Amino acid sequence: MTPKQKIIIDCDPGIDDSLALIYAIKHPKLQVVAITVTAGNSPVELGVKNTFTVLELLNRLDIPVYQGASHPLSREFVSAQDTHGMDGLGENNFQLKSDYAVQEISAQQFLANYFEKKRQTSIIALGPLTNIAQALDLNPSLGKNCYRFISMGGSYKSHGNCSPVAEYNYWCDPHAAQLVFDKLGKKVEMVGLDVTRSIVLKPNHLEYMRRIDEEMTDFIRKITRFYFDFHWKYEHIIGCVINDPLAVAYFVDSSICTGFDSYTDVVTQGIAMGQTVVDHYDFYNKKANSHILTQVETNLFWIDFLTVILNAQKSLISDDLNFLKLG
Repeated sequence: MTPKQKIIIDCDPGIDDSLALIYAIKHPKLQVVAITVTAGNSPVELGVKNTFTVLELLNRLDIPVYQGASHPLSREFVSAQDTHGMDGLGENNFQLKSDYAVQEISAQQFLANYFEKKRQTSIIALGPLTNIAQALDLNPSLGKNCYRFISMGGSYKSHGNCSPVAEYNYWCDPHAAQLVFDKLGKKVEMVGLDVTRSIVLKPNHLEYMRRIDEEMTDFIRKITRFYFDFHWKYEHIIGCVINDPLAVAYFVDSSICTGFDSYTDVVTQGIAMGQTVVDHYDFYNKKANSHILTQVETNLFWIDFLTVILNAQKSLISDDLNFLKLG
């Protein structure tokens, strides 16, 4: 039996973060070693509560949770509660049934300590990169000692989602993103808007999902309703873009996406703050510090995502998606 791949998820739940957590925790090929939380989609304390909401749903309160940064490195904190709801989970105000407590040390210190030595553990970062940047400051070898580093953030040719040119995670803390690209010491595998915009959860997905796992679908329907309304208002999409689960899917099976290696920098101020400047044509003559994803096989994503979160047979999901043209 192939051993599970160990991952640490750094996140800012958030609706799509919560979907990614469900997917990763339930995935038979993954072992979630820990979850670290940063301010982003919601303030960090809310993000922690939302993390425990997901863990309680999955009966996985054994996974340690570490609270991290409450604000970006240099700029003011601007949450994405307009997108995710004031509670971060679509204005559902879920109440936890049990007490919860974060670990005693901070997320940044945990990451720095954990990667003091080389590990076969990867980081999947789904939010602003503040925790990672601060952990790198504590332990400059973090990047070299983690196996892979996946970041959901940035964009290459796609327009932004919080400015004409910037994706939210990097816009929220551009200085942290710039520092990570510059100092990590290994390629940042950037799962940006060029590929995540293709992953749209639609009403017909939810109707199909309900027929396989009503309880899980009920939770997902509740948290995405607010997200549906936001996407219709601002982008005229019937459905919602679920960015973060694609980062998990790509980690599990990199053939889902294709891209290229490049040197990438992040703009830290001015009108283009948060923009990822991807030097595809090597104008700067600098060593590649990133792998930029540009294409995604959406059908492969949906087959694995739905198989895992619904506890379904892969062959059934594959056949149904092809028949119903849901991929």
